[in-house]
Amino acid sequence: MSDMRRRDFITLLGGVAASGAWPLAAGAQRPRTRVVGFLTNASFQGFAERLGAFSQGLRQTGFVEGRDLVLEFHQAEGDDDRLSALAADLVQRRVDVIVTNGTATAAAKTATSTIPIVFTTGADPVELGWVASLNRPSGNLTGVTALGDSLGPKRLELLHEMVPAATDIGVLVHPSNLTNELQLRALQASARTFGLQLHVLNASTQEDFDSVFASLVTMRAGGLVIATAPIFNNGSNKLAALSVRSAVPAIYQYRDFVAGGGLMSLGGDPTEPYRWLGLYTGRILKGEKPADLPVQQVTKIQLILNLKTAKLLGLTIPLALLGRADEVIE
Repeated sequence: MSDMRRRDFITLLGGVAASGAWPLAAGAQRPRTRVVGFLTNASFQGFAERLGAFSQGLRQTGFVEGRDLVLEFHQAEGDDDRLSALAADLVQRRVDVIVTNGTATAAAKTATSTIPIVFTTGADPVELGWVASLNRPSGNLTGVTALGDSLGPKRLELLHEMVPAATDIGVLVHPSNLTNELQLRALQASARTFGLQLHVLNASTQEDFDSVFASLVTMRAGGLVIATAPIFNNGSNKLAALSVRSAVPAIYQYRDFVAGGGLMSLGGDPTEPYRWLGLYTGRILKGEKPADLPVQQVTKIQLILNLKTAKLLGLTIPLALLGRADEVIE
C-alpha cells in the first residue's frame, strides 16, 4: 500500500505519538490540523523505533501526532519508478512538510521547490546537489546526514580482518541508489589495498535476496559487504538469515542486522536521525525556514559483533577485533 495515514501504523508506534491529547476549552477555535508527508523508496515496515524517535522530536517542539498533525505515508516498496508519482501526490495534497529518506529525496526535490523537505541520508547532500552547504542549505531542503555511505571501506577492512583468507568478496547494492558509484569507488580502492576481488550484486527487492546469496555460494565468495540503502534496512533480518544459511560472513551498517543474526555491523544509531527529522519538522511547522536550519551531522558510530553467528560460521573473532567492539551479542 503506497498511501496510508498514520492510523494504519498505530501498532507500529504502539500509541507513543497518540498520547497526550488535550481537550479544547469551550468556545476555543480549533487550530488547523497540519499534514506531514512521509516518502520512502522502501517501506515503513519495521520502522517502529525510527517513527517513535520522529514522534519524540516532534514532541520536543510541542507537536503531537493525532492532536496537532496527521502523517501521510507514501512508500514505493522498492520500485523507484513510483517515487515521482508518489511525490507529486503529496504536493497535490498540499502537505505542510515532506519527510524523506534515501533516493526519495531526489524525487521530492524535483516535485516541489516550495514545500519544505526534511531528509535523512548516509551520503553528502552537498555532493548530491540537494543543499548549497551544510551550514546554509538554501532552497527548501534541510535534514540530517550520517556516516553510513562513507564507512564502506572500513566495513570491508573489518570483514577482511574477520576472514583474512578470503580473497573474493561480494558487494550488495540497490541498483537505483544515487550513491552507488561513490560507495563502489571507495570500496574498490580499499579492496586494492588488501588484494581483494570485489563482485557487485544487485537487489531491487527483497525477493532478489535469495538469488543474490545463491550467486555468492556459486562464486565461493568469502564474505559480503552490504551497501547502504533503505530497502536493506527493511530486509535486514532476511539478509542476516540468508548469510548464516549460506555460510557467507556479512557486514552491514545497523545493529538490527546483527540482532537479527548477522555477523557484524558498523554504523550509527538509526533512530537519532529520525529524532532530528521530527525536531526539524516541528520547527518548520512553527515558522522556521529550511534554508536557516543547518544540516545536522550524526557522527557517532558503533562496531557490533554476534558471537553466536561467528561460531555458526566456524569463525573465531580475533581478540583485537573483540577488544574494539562496542557490543558483543552472545
